[in-house]
Amino acid sequence: MKDSKDRLEALRAEIERRNPAQPEFHQAVREVLETLAPVFAARPEYADPAVALVERLTEPERQIVFRVPWQDDRGRVHVNRGYRVEFNSALGPYKGGLRFHPSVDIGVVKFLGFEQIFKNALTGLGIGGGKGGSDFDPRGRSDAEVMRFCQSFMTELHRHIGEHTDVPAGDIGVGGREIGYLFGQYRRITNRWEAGVLTGKGAGWGGSAIRPQATGYGSVLFAAEMLKVRGESLDGLSAVVSGSGNVALYTIEKLQQLGANPLTCSDSHGYVVDDKGIDLALLKQVKEVERGRVSEYAQRRGSSARYVSDGRIWDVPADVAFPSATQNELDGQDARTLISNGIKAVSEGANMPTTPQAVRLLQEAGVAFGPGKAANAGGVAVSALEMSQNAARIAWSAQRVEEELAGIMRSIHAVAYETAERYGTPGDYVAGANIAGFERVADAMLAQGVI
Repeated sequence: MKDSKDRLEALRAEIERRNPAQPEFHQAVREVLETLAPVFAARPEYADPAVALVERLTEPERQIVFRVPWQDDRGRVHVNRGYRVEFNSALGPYKGGLRFHPSVDIGVVKFLGFEQIFKNALTGLGIGGGKGGSDFDPRGRSDAEVMRFCQSFMTELHRHIGEHTDVPAGDIGVGGREIGYLFGQYRRITNRWEAGVLTGKGAGWGGSAIRPQATGYGSVLFAAEMLKVRGESLDGLSAVVSGSGNVALYTIEKLQQLGANPLTCSDSHGYVVDDKGIDLALLKQVKEVERGRVSEYAQRRGSSARYVSDGRIWDVPADVAFPSATQNELDGQDARTLISNGIKAVSEGANMPTTPQAVRLLQEAGVAFGPGKAANAGGVAVSALEMSQNAARIAWSAQRVEEELAGIMRSIHAVAYETAERYGTPGDYVAGANIAGFERVADAMLAQGVI
């Protein structure tokens, strides 16, 4: 065990040396490597230096960086940077979203792509890991400007993707509008109706039912499974949810369907607490239709809602928490606050939204903690189901897709729970998810030779 830990520590140091100034990627790799020592002790073939399995797993198969010039409505030309990191295809074509946000750089994309490897493996659906995006900010831009950017972005990206090669989807800043523009340009350039090249499409032209809901729904279903093994349920519990994008909206929706009461939502300017529980119809109107701020929700909701422009959303007392906005939004102090308020479970709707210190504190306090690679895998699971429907040129009913999603989330919970028990860390979903995903990818890599 000590030899395994020493080797992993040396490997971690080498990865950080080879990938400087990429803290999010370093964090993602470190969090996985820290759980693998017992796996290497039990399965020495994984640790054989001559095979360099982990070295290959932590190095992307391909990294694509490109210029994205586009013209705004005033005729001014802007230049952004586009990325696609095709990380690992041992289990299937690269699969992972595109993120359009000013914070996007190569380190962020690599962190997301690395996480995607294990998340996709956990679904059991035969998809590899990849991620992409741009530092373009669609907020405040007209539809015409967003269209021109997406067309320029796809003009380069199209040569690297395909239904059997790499299948992007949406992420932060990339919703149905952006996917439509991207798909239109792909079709225009290639002269092919290749529906399976992108997921998150509109339901009328190759998309899957409940794809917009899938990540949020899945996060809640995973939380329900964590509570179930403890003899509890979500019914009657209060919830604090961060964010107000797709993931947060449908986390709120599924919580309400299961009898819980979500009290909060947030954006980059502040958060709302609604003592009566979030009015989902009003929030959808503000965010999805008007593309407004959560402060506008509070203004129109009435006396039950208040808007807070400073402070931390995690100060709001609740039974369960769903960080659903962005990475590292829940830190150690937030975890202490949640624990003191009696939190029962935390389920990550966003990618790596909880800092390592916060994860440790929550686990030490006995809080059920669902890591993003397991808890928010519902989105990519339904994306893979969309690929299946596209391949057969059929469309499943919303009921069937939701049943499939529920089954996948139960399976992910079961394999993470059972793997943690098998390796002597019962109840540790972080270790269970990391190890289960790693074993599936590692076995495929070993079987396919040194590539």
